[in-house]
Amino acid sequence: MQGQKQSRVDNLEKRMAAAVKVIQALINETENLKTMVFGQQELLKQFKEYNKALEKLKNINEEMQQVSEGEAKLEVPE
Repeated sequence: MQGQKQSRVDNLEKRMAAAVKVIQALINETENLKTMVFGQQELLKQFKEYNKALEKLKNINEEMQQVSEGEAKLEVPE
């Protein structure tokens, strides 16, 4: 009986170690993605049309929030 319990504990420890490795890989990949996104954001800021595009996105966001709150209807440009 003791051998069965020990093998079950060993099996659970192996599974836990595998889960930890997967979670660590996900954390590392998230950090890599975060670094890439920050780099791309800094690159985009160098474009001369960046401020205009940012303002346009802000306006679109405000319109979408009004639509979600039921204050206005979204007009789709043709």
